[in-house]
Amino acid sequence: MIANHPEREQIRLENVLFALGNPLRLGIVKSLAGGEELTCGALRQDVAKSTMTHHWRVLRDSGVIWQRPQGRENLISLRREDLDARFPGLLETLLRVMVNEA
Repeated sequence: MIANHPEREQIRLENVLFALGNPLRLGIVKSLAGGEELTCGALRQDVAKSTMTHHWRVLRDSGVIWQRPQGRENLISLRREDLDARFPGLLETLLRVMVNEA
């Protein structure tokens, strides 16, 4: 596992809200909402790798995603269970709003 994954009890609401306050990061969360792990390359789209690295770091450090190495790639998944335990209904409400606005 990559460093800087906070324990469930260390996930703070203000950090999660900050991380989700960016449209690109919201898009990553929406892509991961299905529950599967995706590679960095699958999530990158047409954005520079260095920019995506920054966004993954913000999401990881805030406790929104898990990131783990797999060969030459990193696999990324949503920490849905941890977020639901810390802030019941937050993620589901956010995802529902994103679907309704699409």
